[in-house]
Amino acid sequence: MTAARLHDDGLTRCPWPGDDPLYVAYHDNEWGVPEYDDRALFEKLILDGFQAGLSWITILRKRDNFRRAFDDFDPAKIARYDAAKIQELMNDVGIVRNRAKIDGAIGSAKAWLKIQEEGPGFSKLLWDFVGGAPKVNAFKTTAGVPASTPLSVKISKELSARGFKFVGPTIVYAFMQAVGMVNDHLVSCHCHARCGAMQRPARRSAAPARQTARRQR
Repeated sequence: MTAARLHDDGLTRCPWPGDDPLYVAYHDNEWGVPEYDDRALFEKLILDGFQAGLSWITILRKRDNFRRAFDDFDPAKIARYDAAKIQELMNDVGIVRNRAKIDGAIGSAKAWLKIQEEGPGFSKLLWDFVGGAPKVNAFKTTAGVPASTPLSVKISKELSARGFKFVGPTIVYAFMQAVGMVNDHLVSCHCHARCGAMQRPARRSAAPARQTARRQR
């Protein structure tokens, strides 16, 4: 099925979450909602990297385990992971135990810290690619939704050049969908209009990188 689907609660949704309560809640409350927080964006990008070759629901079911194992995705802590910590992660059955992806998360944390310290800030770097506001698409079926776009290729190249790992164009586009840089809810989905109408929150005064890294969602 590629068209939006009417659920028993009377709401029409994109077809991909099916009837899984966890997936439906993620679809309704997170996917496509514009995210501007630097650390939250880092977390989502890392999790999308761990998803490579797997389904998102697999990562979603393990997300709490990932947050515990990766210090709530505090980049300042992840950047300092040593061999002992890496081995601890490799022994953790609650997460995806992939050495390349774990190493990639550490490298990406270092890249994130550099962007925070030297500018322009991770959120601004990403959102400037779409002019600071979500690009609202109007797909009627999932068959029309691309796996990647020229813009995701451009962002992928930028992130790779800055030292991020597991940021290919397809991963980046999935990330853009998830954090609301693009609104790819189908037009008949009840979330399409809501996500498309969301505005950027009032800008907070800049905080030092260490403070930003410690801030939790």
